[in-house]
Amino acid sequence: MLRLLTTLHKELLLLLRDWVGLLVLFVMPAVLVIVITLVQDNAMQALGQGATEVVLVNEDAEAVGRRIETALDAVAGIELVKAVRGRPADRSAALSAVARGDFQVGLIIPAGLTAAVRAEARQWAQAAFSPRSRTATGGHEKARLELRFDPTVLGAVRSAVKSQVQLLLLRIEMEEKMAALSHLLPRGLQAAGTEASGLPGTDPVLEADTPTADQQDPQPLLVVAEDTALSEGSTPVPNAVQQNVPAWSLFGIFFIVLPMAGSFIKERRCGVQRRMLSMPVAYLTLAVGKVGAYMLVCCVQIGLILAIGRWLLPLMGTPAFQIGPWPASNLAVALSAIAAATGYGILLGTAIETYEQASMFGPISVVIAAALGGIMVPVHAMPHVMQQLSHVSPMGWAQEAFLELFVRGGGFGAVSGSICKLLAFAAVCIAAACALFVRKRRQGKI
Repeated sequence: MLRLLTTLHKELLLLLRDWVGLLVLFVMPAVLVIVITLVQDNAMQALGQGATEVVLVNEDAEAVGRRIETALDAVAGIELVKAVRGRPADRSAALSAVARGDFQVGLIIPAGLTAAVRAEARQWAQAAFSPRSRTATGGHEKARLELRFDPTVLGAVRSAVKSQVQLLLLRIEMEEKMAALSHLLPRGLQAAGTEASGLPGTDPVLEADTPTADQQDPQPLLVVAEDTALSEGSTPVPNAVQQNVPAWSLFGIFFIVLPMAGSFIKERRCGVQRRMLSMPVAYLTLAVGKVGAYMLVCCVQIGLILAIGRWLLPLMGTPAFQIGPWPASNLAVALSAIAAATGYGILLGTAIETYEQASMFGPISVVIAAALGGIMVPVHAMPHVMQQLSHVSPMGWAQEAFLELFVRGGGFGAVSGSICKLLAFAAVCIAAACALFVRKRRQGKI
């Protein structure tokens, strides 16, 4: 029993001295459960329960446009936005903002909508009393509202928003039809009575030319023209393949931090690093050779996953992954992400003392960065607070750049900011690792 208690005491002392290990054991799981829970909870809301930002451009200053705006503002699942970057939204600015991903949905109410709807409602009402007017009204142009979606928005969000808008328009359409009927009903009945008065035994009201279901215009008065907001010249294919192939490619290459950190730690603890430093070879040459090997592994890894999306997934019934029209920009983003991943691996390998710590801290930190960066769930499906936090994740920068290239059809200018942030992250990690290396060498730990 004494031996058991002594062993227990010894292990507890070792754990208490390893404060980094305790931090990983307690703080990292707590952070992970908070992040994943928030992301998944709002992902469920994104399937129809949460508010969707809709940038509204109301070019119709009359009754129907105002009623649409008021009714949409009262819908719990829709949050109306009427300004883009601090200025009142117009059609061009709204469509550009949706194409960039600033908003999920754009709704354009065209000018003259009220007059067009009421003219169509009057024609519909007149057709209820006269075959001649019914024939004359066929083929007229319908009033159309433009509904534009960000290419990365989930299909469930599209369906939910479009259904809300169509239900609202159906209610307004019925109100306009009833108003037109109420206005024309006295004259219609009078005209029908006059035509029937020459026929003996005829009830003028019953003999009025009331339309049957197959005689009515089957098209609604208000039509929703749904489409994806595109950048000029782009041909995006918004689907799960375009979201997940680059996302999980990034997730995989960032896991290079585990073998990288393990290699640095093993060389340091076995004395290999000290012997390498005594060799007549510049340490920079040795470091570049080591990092270059891992970067090649990352290149093969991301190429393999892209190939799976391009050729294997279609065999399983999914659309083929679309590389996009800018291969040089794709390569620049991929290399920048690989540089960020390997830079992070160098920092972990230099800062962390034991392989056990690296094996816990590395994967958990990568999972947290993936959850924040939109790898597991698209960023727009997260709560607002989590969307703001996604801007600090290197995987979020790379994923946003890939979506810009693969889905929105952007070029190098659209992803240059993300590339700069990834390279800056890599540079900061390497600089911090160099500073820690010099410090440990002075202290005789290396």
